[in-house]
Amino acid sequence: MIAGSALLFCPGDRPDRYEKALDRADAVIIDLEDAVAFGDKAAARAALIATPLDPARVIVRVNPRSSEFFADDFDAVQRTNYRKLMLPKAETSTDLRGLEGYEVMALCETPLGVQGADALAADPRVAALTWGAEDLVAAIGGFKSRTPDGRFGQVAEYARSRVLIAAAAAGKPAYDTVHPDLADDAGLRAEAAEAAAAGFRGAMCLHPRQVEILRDAYRPDARAVEWASGVLAAAAEAPSGVFAYNGQMIDEPLLRQARRIAEVARE
Repeated sequence: MIAGSALLFCPGDRPDRYEKALDRADAVIIDLEDAVAFGDKAAARAALIATPLDPARVIVRVNPRSSEFFADDFDAVQRTNYRKLMLPKAETSTDLRGLEGYEVMALCETPLGVQGADALAADPRVAALTWGAEDLVAAIGGFKSRTPDGRFGQVAEYARSRVLIAAAAAGKPAYDTVHPDLADDAGLRAEAAEAAAAGFRGAMCLHPRQVEILRDAYRPDARAVEWASGVLAAAAEAPSGVFAYNGQMIDEPLLRQARRIAEVARE
């Protein structure tokens, strides 16, 4: 869907920021939903139509299928060259009706959406999955998605893992949710590094200053690249599928990890 690890949100009613956001990130998410006040929705749609960008690097977040704004949002998108959509509060394949020909990133951020992640991921109209912590916890009836130290709570971690595994089972990428504390560079770095190691392909972000942190976290470090290169070189000379490398027993699962590290390092 998108090549790159940092997907930067940009308010749909701020066309003056569109190009700047695209310059800073791997892709820009032009947001017609949460970042735009109800009274400014029409202006955001007009800006979307009037301010073209490279469609290969633009995702448009429309309002949820159940909202009063979806039809007008989708009409506006159809009047552009953009064909990548983020569908918030996606829950079932019914929410995808009429979206044939679009690459949809399904945003699982309700109990039904997380529960239905398998079916959403398997739908041919869905190109990728992502998830949202705050809407999910609010929909459940909770009031905090993170622990006092800034880490995800148990419910959020479950949803995060659930969406990642559903996407992987369908052979599609998953992108992590935003880290809302813009001053917490260390927390973002740790969270992104863990997500990258687990298999997320990237993450959404709220501010340009978070972009380089995400890129660094999703890029294998020198030690990992050295390990992967050594493992793959040893595998080429090994007489069987199981062999020792620097005191570590290597088999097919670890070989797959090494191949993935090498692949990302080349991107």
